[in-house]
Amino acid sequence: MPAYLVTIITVTQQEQFQDYAKLAGPAVAQYGGKFLVRGGTRTILEGKFDANRLVVVEFPSSERAKTFYNSPEYQAARDKRIGAADFNMVLVEGAGA
Repeated sequence: MPAYLVTIITVTQQEQFQDYAKLAGPAVAQYGGKFLVRGGTRTILEGKFDANRLVVVEFPSSERAKTFYNSPEYQAARDKRIGAADFNMVLVEGAGA
C-alpha cells in the first residue's frame, strides 16, 4: 500500500534551506520516493495556511518511507535543515485498492 510524507514548511533561512533541498531530493529518489507536490501555487479553499511550502512524497509503503527518513542520506540533509525552517512532517498510509 502506498504511503505519503506530507510536509508543511515555513522557510526562514532560504540559503540554508537550499543546502537541505540539494541533499533531500536525491535521498527521496534513492529510497523509491516520488514527489507529487513540491511547492507550487496554492489556493486556500477553507481555513488558513500560513506556511510558505507544501511537499507531498509518495513511497511504495510506510516501511520504505521510514527507511528513507532514518537513512544516513536523509539525516545528513535534515542536519542541514535544522534552524532553516519550521518543519512539520507526517506519514500517512494511502487507501487500499
